[in-house]
Amino acid sequence: MSLHDLKAVESFDAWADAQLERLRGHRAADVVFTTASELGDFSLIWHFVGAVRGLTSDHHANQAFIFSALIGAESLIVNQGIKRLFRRTRPTETGDPRYPVRKPSTSSFPSGHASSAFFAASILTAWGGAVTAPAWFALAGVVGTSRAYVRIHHPSDVVGGAVVGLVLGQAALAALRAIR
Repeated sequence: MSLHDLKAVESFDAWADAQLERLRGHRAADVVFTTASELGDFSLIWHFVGAVRGLTSDHHANQAFIFSALIGAESLIVNQGIKRLFRRTRPTETGDPRYPVRKPSTSSFPSGHASSAFFAASILTAWGGAVTAPAWFALAGVVGTSRAYVRIHHPSDVVGGAVVGLVLGQAALAALRAIR
């Protein structure tokens, strides 16, 4: 990556953070994004979605176990693999003091919340059909954006995480098709 590319990333991060700052301090936005950030910890929201979906039929119950295992594998790949390739520091040591969040022990790039969110949205869309895609990807977008909102990730970490999640989601779906 060239110095010009790094400057472009820094410029994007500054611009996106300025846009988020315009929302910070508004009660509704604060509640939505801090809640999404907390629910994204350890992919709790996605395990919950899979479990609730699993209650609707025997087929979905079987998928719920597979879904949780896939989310665990995705997390392992991202947090113990990809993040170790990048040693990017976080934008703040503990996040924005206005929004208390758990301080992750891994590096900033890519965002694990964004990665797991877009990974989960990919799997859920494949299993639920295109009609469900807007809901899953909207939720993924909120969870991913929440990490830049609370300033525990750079906005470009969230974009990178979303791309990683989409790629890993497609790889997981291809692997599932191959073993059927």
